[in-house]
Amino acid sequence: MSRRLLVLAWHNVDPTWCFPAPGGAGARGLERQLAFLARRCNVVPLADGLRALDQDDPLPPRAVALTFDDGYRDHLELAAPMLSRLGLPATFFLVPGLLDGTARPWWELLAWIFTRSARDSVAWEGRTLELRDGGERRRSLVTVLEGLKRRNHLARDAALDELSERCAPEGKLEEHASFLDWDGARQLARRGFTVASHSLDHAILAEESVPAQKRDLTLSRRRLEEELEVPVELLAYPNGKRPDYSQATVAAARDAGYSHALTAVEGWNRPATAPYEIRRFVQQPERGAPGLAVVPLHPAWARVRALRDRRR
Repeated sequence: MSRRLLVLAWHNVDPTWCFPAPGGAGARGLERQLAFLARRCNVVPLADGLRALDQDDPLPPRAVALTFDDGYRDHLELAAPMLSRLGLPATFFLVPGLLDGTARPWWELLAWIFTRSARDSVAWEGRTLELRDGGERRRSLVTVLEGLKRRNHLARDAALDELSERCAPEGKLEEHASFLDWDGARQLARRGFTVASHSLDHAILAEESVPAQKRDLTLSRRRLEEELEVPVELLAYPNGKRPDYSQATVAAARDAGYSHALTAVEGWNRPATAPYEIRRFVQQPERGAPGLAVVPLHPAWARVRALRDRRR
């Protein structure tokens, strides 16, 4: 028996503007990843695993919990059927504002603006963003994307509008076409998967005021519970790296009634892990089983590393 839990996280399955990949690679890769985990690990419900850590109870060896963030439509269309076929539990962290169609999936919008820009370069905030080819566009996207994470949601929305005007992207983006609505969220819950909160509008919480954080996390939990008629006890911080949440965020999560909050900080979880700073490893589905990103210290992953190294 073990007293540690590995938590894995995915975002999209199929390629998106922000997460490009060859067509079909995400679905094929995710299926291989999940099949590998079903064979080699003990996949446990996230809430059960966290409860065991809280109580210092033993977990099965190679205990793993699976999570999906943001509520992409392919979670229901692709990931859920794969999970069901393999009998694997999973937790889906959803954003009420995206389910409503009122919040902007700003990272996807930004990627679309750069990818579809009609310009070779644009001046923005004292710098020149080069857009002559795919490589330049991607580098400019990454630079701006990281910068916008350090703004509150009002300032970020203003920057998106300004960049869209300057880059003059061709066509029109249906911003919410890639995301679930409330009916899709209900289908996930009816299939027996756990649904949980990923904030109200996917704001980077540490950049918001303390009252705004409290309101966000309280309303997100309340709306999910009311609309889906299930208890919501778990939270995943948007983006989830160390600059993206603060001690005020942790306090807001606790006050809003969440039992645990998850980050995107890598690491194993043990009984001593803070319940509002649970660690996760973010995965890229198109990389398949050899690309599962985990700390290469546990014996269970030695074969994965060897296989990955042979394929390079």
